[in-house]
Formats: sequence, structure tokens, C-alpha cells
Amino acid sequence: MKLQLALDTFGLEEALNLAEKVKNYVDIIEIGTPFILENGMEAVRCFRKKFPDKRILADTKIMDAGKLEAAAAFEAGADYITVLAVTDRATIEECLETAEKFGKKVVADMICVDNIPKKTEELEAAGVDGIAVHTGVDQQKRGRTPLDDLKIVKENCKRTSIFVAGGITLATLPEYAALSPDVLIVGGGIGNAADPEKEAKLIYQKLQEYTV
Repeated sequence: MKLQLALDTFGLEEALNLAEKVKNYVDIIEIGTPFILENGMEAVRCFRKKFPDKRILADTKIMDAGKLEAAAAFEAGADYITVLAVTDRATIEECLETAEKFGKKVVADMICVDNIPKKTEELEAAGVDGIAVHTGVDQQKRGRTPLDDLKIVKENCKRTSIFVAGGITLATLPEYAALSPDVLIVGGGIGNAADPEKEAKLIYQKLQEYTV
């Protein structure tokens, strides 16, 4: 089970410094959507240069222009991009074709998907590399968590890697880790901690208890 650090609301230098502190405990560094909106692909380029040995995910949440937007992220140094699962099949296929050209990967973000079993089947048939169970910040404010959706995806996903995100912290981690997602995504649970390095280490160590 891998740990992905989601960076959304930090300034560029602040995010680079945070990632430097916790790099020994995370497998994937996510350049979050608000981060990309603020800094563009320059953020991806900066992280690629500073962390050449880390996997970088650009949370592009592509909805259209799959080839163009995926290529921009891959050219900047991203190893993964995200495409919204609710978009049309053509856009997903454009992302996948572009990823194949660059030797990179595509993760489909399941935020706002209604029929999770059907969409999971469709995404696997399309050949995405990852399916991300994601409960957005606005949904979290209303009490929703990714846990139930994760259970449904696990039941219906046969071969694709499963990512999970949505307000996960050290305290709630065991509930998610027990379902064995391939990648567990933590953002504020690390970044907003009093001691991010210590928190990242504790989360990493806890994950090892569930990793075979």
C-alpha cells in the first residue's frame, strides 16, 4: 500500500519545503488541482526537478481536450494525470493514448459518479491505470466520507489499482487501510499537522501494518 501526499492549498515554496520534510515517508507527491490553478504546470516542473526519484501525480481532473491537457502535464514531468470519470469515453481514450505515448499513467477520479459499479466496469474496460475513490471537500463538509464508495469499488474492481482520498487522517486511516486500497491519499492530515514530518512518519508506519 502506497502513501500519496496531496498538496492543494500551499504556496509553491511552502509546498516544496513540506515535501522535502516528508519525502522519506511518501511514495507519490500529488500536485493538487488548486495548486495547478495557481501555479500552472510550473509547479509540476519544480517538483520534478527537486524530487527526481519520486512519482509525481498532476491532479488535472481533465474533463475535455484529453490529449492536449494530458500532454502538458506529462511534458512537465508528471508520472500520473487524473481524468474525471464522469466525462465522455472519448476524452478518457485521448488521455490513455497520450499516456501510452509518454509511457505514463492515467487515474480516473470517481468524484460525483452516481452508478459506481457500472462506471468501475467501464473504466476497467477502457484500460485506466487507476480508479480514485474521491469525496470532495464540499461533500465532506456535509458529512460524507469515501469509505462506502471504497467498499463498492473494491467489490467491482478486478485488476485496476485503487486510490482513495477525502479527509483521511491518522485516526481514520485504519478504516481505509483495512479495505486494502493500493494508494491511500492524505492531504491536510499531514500538511496541516503541528509537526508534518512526525505525522507523515506515523501514517507511514501505520500503513506498514496493513501492507503484505
